[in-house]
Amino acid sequence: MIYRLSADRNPLHIDPEIAKAAGYERPILHGLGTFGVVGHALLKSACDYDPTRVKSFGGRFSSPVFPGETIRTELWRDGDVVSFRASVPDRNVVVMNNGRAEVR
Repeated sequence: MIYRLSADRNPLHIDPEIAKAAGYERPILHGLGTFGVVGHALLKSACDYDPTRVKSFGGRFSSPVFPGETIRTELWRDGDVVSFRASVPDRNVVVMNNGRAEVR
């Protein structure tokens, strides 16, 4: 329900019936939640928690995350480019793929 505080009125994130009608077993985590978890992993692992080192950050959402699930982020660094993907190990699904960040 925290999504309501950020003015998100999408019932897919809160209403079980709407989620089922959309083809999900239950409400899904907001994409910004997933993006934030992955961004935290990038800041911690590649930027020593310095947000000024992030030049760009993006990826493709490939599967939903359900509230309460653990997100695992894998990072590969090649100079100033960090490639990444995120998964939910309990369901063995990649939830964010083709991730790419440029860091200083």
